[in-house]
Amino acid sequence: MRYYLMTLVLMLQSVLIAQQRGTDNFPPPEIPVEIKASRTSGKIIIDGKLNETEWQNTEAVTDFFRVEPAQGGVIKNPTTVRVLYDNKYLYFGVFAKDSLGKKNIRMQDLRRDFNSGENDVFGIQIDAQNTKQYAASFQTTPYGNQLDLQSFNDNNTDRDWNALWSVRTQRTDEGYYAEFAIPFKSIRYDKPVEGVPVEWGITFYRLARKDFEKTVFPAIPQSFSQNRMVYAAKLTGLEVPPPSANIRIEPYALYQYDESKTGNTITNKLNEPKIGGDVKWAINPNAVLDLTINTDFAQADVDRAVNNLERFNIFFPERRQFFLENSGIWAGGGNSELRPFFSRTIGLENTFNAAPAPLDAGARYTDRNENRTIAALAVRQRNTDNSPASTFGVARYTQNYGKENNVGAMVTYRLDDSSEDLGVSSQNNTTISVDGFIRPKSEITLSYLLSTSLDSETGDTGYAGRIFAGSRTNKYYLGYVNTFVSDTYTPSMGFVFQKDVMYHSPGGYAILRPKGLPFVRRWDPGAFFNYYHDFEDFGNFQQASIYIFPIYTWFKDNSFVEASFTPTWQNINFNFAPLGLEIEEGEYHYTRFLVRYNTDQSKKLSGSIRYDFGNFYNGTRTTVLAGLRYAPSPHISLSADYEHNNINGVGILQGDLDTDLYTASLRLALNPRVQLSTFYQYNSFDEQGRWNIRFSWEYMPLSFIYLVFNDTQTDVFDPIQRNTQFISKITFLKQF
Repeated sequence: MRYYLMTLVLMLQSVLIAQQRGTDNFPPPEIPVEIKASRTSGKIIIDGKLNETEWQNTEAVTDFFRVEPAQGGVIKNPTTVRVLYDNKYLYFGVFAKDSLGKKNIRMQDLRRDFNSGENDVFGIQIDAQNTKQYAASFQTTPYGNQLDLQSFNDNNTDRDWNALWSVRTQRTDEGYYAEFAIPFKSIRYDKPVEGVPVEWGITFYRLARKDFEKTVFPAIPQSFSQNRMVYAAKLTGLEVPPPSANIRIEPYALYQYDESKTGNTITNKLNEPKIGGDVKWAINPNAVLDLTINTDFAQADVDRAVNNLERFNIFFPERRQFFLENSGIWAGGGNSELRPFFSRTIGLENTFNAAPAPLDAGARYTDRNENRTIAALAVRQRNTDNSPASTFGVARYTQNYGKENNVGAMVTYRLDDSSEDLGVSSQNNTTISVDGFIRPKSEITLSYLLSTSLDSETGDTGYAGRIFAGSRTNKYYLGYVNTFVSDTYTPSMGFVFQKDVMYHSPGGYAILRPKGLPFVRRWDPGAFFNYYHDFEDFGNFQQASIYIFPIYTWFKDNSFVEASFTPTWQNINFNFAPLGLEIEEGEYHYTRFLVRYNTDQSKKLSGSIRYDFGNFYNGTRTTVLAGLRYAPSPHISLSADYEHNNINGVGILQGDLDTDLYTASLRLALNPRVQLSTFYQYNSFDEQGRWNIRFSWEYMPLSFIYLVFNDTQTDVFDPIQRNTQFISKITFLKQF
């Protein structure tokens, strides 16, 4: 124990030393930098060539600021940006210079909403309502992939927000060009006032991936992202059209075939063609109404199998776009420990091991300006053979104050209908939550969430909450998290990682950039202490651990290595049987060790390895995770992952267990709009294998044709149970 505490003290000392040396942060400018957009009378053809004379006659933005691999200094890969507009579009012309040109490009694949850190990227962030807390980001690569996202407080991002815009690129021996056309209808802005100039907040950023050189405009400290809009420049010169009727409709038609096999019995189900769709109506610059009818998520990604060896519930993220869009506005939306509203509870039967349930209709209303946000969601879920129909509702209000602060309240309500056939009566569940976000200084962030639940079935009232305080600079991070959940807190529209628990996690790390080691970009040694006890009885200890990571290092090419160890104390006083290994009640103390490494993930061939070993309760456990990816061109990407658990002498029976989890995927792309992705996974623990094959063609902007094949089978070589599904779906998007 003394050794662990000494190591912890040394790690925290390095953090404090870093703090004493200064932060190198700088505050937002009192007067923002200004850039000017020019009106064009000629036609701009979006082809990535920038050969119209208007591009050369407008102001160029060149004074980018380097934030990686070191803050400030000479930029190796300079960038030039120009801004034009006409009555319908806002145009951006970009030249990303690179001395090696095409040879220097790093690209992994051509999917939409790509992984920003693995590719060459250029991005535009716009805060058209000057909230200082919100940004809409439009990003591309040298191959013209599109990524659009919303950012809230530079703290929570919504990557599944989709806007209608276009971009084309050209790759040359001197770098690459990118030409953006963003319709004014895709940007939310206030109605212009005669005599008052239009001014929008804006930032640019570029990642030249081979050198891992990140540059931004205007200057933003290294510890913050390009979405920290209090640092934004001011875009002037615009004469924007008054906001007009802005309606986007997206109908779909779907055909689905299902086949299930149990033993020798095969059941075929030829479904009737299904139609439905979504409507997005921008009522005014601030308010948006989304409607969905006969909602379908056939093209959504499937969940990956997980072998859970911990005492906490596993959080599976939402993958359905209707619920993902604007998800950052809901209280608790940024964490996976406590969420009073978690949209994955919608569309599931109200039963144990719930199966999917169809949705008849839904509506979401969002009204946001620089002072406040109002939001509401209502969904009607159809009854099934196992569960009655349900109605879900969420209401949210957030008030902004100061530059980057807000306080909010949220109410959720779920009503399950009565059903004579199922012999159940009507039930309802409500949660009431209050939360807030405070940023007294640019490097300090405070947030809180307090929630209570009322359940008609049990008659109980429960409580839960989360408090976070953190300080992040260029030199260190220090933070504290406290989460508590009472035994009677029951958010039937939410998620909790455990009941009757209070969790404390103080810790931090230094951010060191050693000049004497030119091959190291960043070294973050540190430690976090995690302590859990009962909420109802504070003195009843549950679990504690100290995660100590003296080696946590990124190299110049962004490859990474970690060496850490975690002494752990467990008090098992409940029925606990991870993967069927029943653990005897009692106290346990053991230490686990971790070594992991991944190569430069932007290269054509990349890999990763993780070796986790040590004691585990009264036995031992060794876990190996290995991954390999080969992307000879952006059009082809093949990956394979393997996880092996070797458990010995664990539990009452001192049992042994080996599990293997195999995963493979292949992605083929003709271009960013025509793609085929395949995914296969086999889990030896339950002998289940699953296929997911998906073809997508974006035949018009945000209009798709999907062909999806799903296959899940138990005992792959002699299937005892098998479910096969084929889906064809076409969507059409039209914006008025």
